[in-house]
Amino acid sequence: MAGRRFKNLGLPEKDLDFLVETVSPETRDKIRLKQIIREDRDIRNCYVGDEKVFQRLMDEEETFLKISPILFFEILLRKAAQDLERAKYTVEKSRNMKIPIFDTQEVVGLLNREDLLLYLADMLSSFTRVESYVIPVKVREGIWERIRFNDLDILSLIQFSQLVEDEHRLGFYKRIADICLFIMGIFPDYAERDYRYPFSGQVRPHVRGKLRISPEDYAEEGQKFYKLAAEHPYAKEMHLEEIFWALHRHFQKAKKPLNFIADHYLQYRRDKFFG
Repeated sequence: MAGRRFKNLGLPEKDLDFLVETVSPETRDKIRLKQIIREDRDIRNCYVGDEKVFQRLMDEEETFLKISPILFFEILLRKAAQDLERAKYTVEKSRNMKIPIFDTQEVVGLLNREDLLLYLADMLSSFTRVESYVIPVKVREGIWERIRFNDLDILSLIQFSQLVEDEHRLGFYKRIADICLFIMGIFPDYAERDYRYPFSGQVRPHVRGKLRISPEDYAEEGQKFYKLAAEHPYAKEMHLEEIFWALHRHFQKAKKPLNFIADHYLQYRRDKFFG
């Protein structure tokens, strides 16, 4: 579930085939070239970041089905880093205006961290399919109740993170924080629209069984749970401690490449890729 260990995985065969046929279709010894891409990190990244690869993603909608979701989002993140490098500013949106923020170098600096870029690609890929779970919860002595939830249900995840033993909490902390970053990065308009009426700006009334979360709360909870994840003893063992601290300290900047991807590359196709 949320606790799956993040790995810097090598590219599967279908991803290598896609990169080679897109960037070097004239190559005769494709087997040897794929081996080179596997073994040389710099060459691998050059292929993934090649403009022809990105353009094919934009031109052929079915490409998403041909490659792994992690590679799909890594390609978009590397393209975002390139485009943001040339941009003068990023844009922060309030309810009724867009505000230019001159922080592109800091945002690009985050993406230039290989471990963090790959973490974000892995995180985005985890939202392409929502998983459901059933866990037993102790109601009272000798009485257990089976509770069903999905791994996009942030309120249930927060509740369960307080019920499980400490050794099992890292996965919950990570997923909760990732949901907050995902929502504020890819669907910030949903967070705003779900919390406030679009024209009046008034907060929508609470509906029984549904607690509305403001965009400000998503950001606050995201930072809070990345900090809890960073402090968990297993985070260091899984080589995630520094990534969690970076996302805790720079949450607002970490969401900006995701905003950029949503606005410039995915646009109205966002719902097609997630859930």
